Amino acid sequence: MSLIERDQKVIWHPYTQMKNAQQPIPIKRGEGVYLFDEDGNKYIDAVSSWWVNIHGHAHPHIAQKVAKQLTELEHVIFAGFTHEPAVQLAERLLPLLPGKQEKVFYTDNGSTAVEVALKMCLQYWSNSGHTKKTKILAFKDAYHGDTFGAMSVSGRSIFTNPFNELLFDVEFIDLPNAGNIENLKSQISNLKSQLCCFIFEPLILGASGMLMYEAKYLDELLAACKANDILTIADEVMTGFGRTGTYFACEQLSNNPDIFCLSKGLTGGTMPLGVTTCNHKIFEAFLSEDKLKTLYHGHSFTANPVACAASLASLDILLAPETLANIKRIENQHQQFFKQIEKHPKVKTIRQTGTIIAIEWQTGDDTSYLNGLRDQLYNYFLNKGIILRPLGNIIYILPPYVISNDDLAYIYNSIQQALEEI
Repeated sequence: MSLIERDQKVIWHPYTQMKNAQQPIPIKRGEGVYLFDEDGNKYIDAVSSWWVNIHGHAHPHIAQKVAKQLTELEHVIFAGFTHEPAVQLAERLLPLLPGKQEKVFYTDNGSTAVEVALKMCLQYWSNSGHTKKTKILAFKDAYHGDTFGAMSVSGRSIFTNPFNELLFDVEFIDLPNAGNIENLKSQISNLKSQLCCFIFEPLILGASGMLMYEAKYLDELLAACKANDILTIADEVMTGFGRTGTYFACEQLSNNPDIFCLSKGLTGGTMPLGVTTCNHKIFEAFLSEDKLKTLYHGHSFTANPVACAASLASLDILLAPETLANIKRIENQHQQFFKQIEKHPKVKTIRQTGTIIAIEWQTGDDTSYLNGLRDQLYNYFLNKGIILRPLGNIIYILPPYVISNDDLAYIYNSIQQALEEI
């Protein structure tokens, strides 16, 4: 049997209706921004393989560091033991984060990083004797992951529909803007006795369609939370490691969150790893002679040494001057493309922040994730050797930082052709 036939006998793919799914494309290897299938066809990975691959595929520096680590220590239980890659990664990562982040808690992915952050905040108040502060504040269109806690603080959607009655109650608010910011601040003040924490995706809500909002209004919300003694969680799983033009989106704020959630680009897309960091205020609430105040959370692969080694190698590349130059170059290219197509009659809206640009197709009233245009656009670009994974009627480019101007121009030209033909 072919690889496709073998796959279809045994594999259940994510976010896929298997009843009528297209046949998966068997990928044999990756190199830089390109993926190659078993027939030798080349594809530009314009979405960084679900936003994780920030430095390109099969990066030799990361591969070398991972291979070396595999010959020394592949894994060790992280309760009662430690190792150099985990400690070194925490030492290098914490100073890069805005504010005074002091501790790293390792997990496996973005969803679990969020779960830990929520548990930290809820138990912070429990440990402090404030048992009524249990409600969480989040944005209506948020997406924070697919585990139950992460689903609970995500906006209600087709992703959560089968489970809505099982999710805990959350106070949802609109994205802030000039017209509603004062009302949102009043809501926060009125709920201060109940609110445990505010979790947010800074500047960009990814899975909801790359929705973007201004840093100054988020700053005001964080200031309101601080004034009302409400903890704050920055979910930088997608926005972290350069995506918004700065290493972390929260660098563009004046107020700093208490907790960060990181994953995706952390390992350069090499393997799973999640991180939840916190400031001293959070950590101190768990220090006690009372063992019931312990954070009882962990994973079998917590702080996996190989994943930490990949992350250290990814940081080497991220902090090199040429990487920041590439981020700025992509940002500039996106801005020029923005100006070229913003007035096209089929462009409903266009949004751009850092290395991310999103185009919302004009489709009348149907703007849902299940919009039929999605498959049409996906196949159109795939036939041109470009991997774009539309969110309903919204296409976005979120490429590895090593993408060339020529490849960007090819993607832009293909989008312009699609606007004329579809």
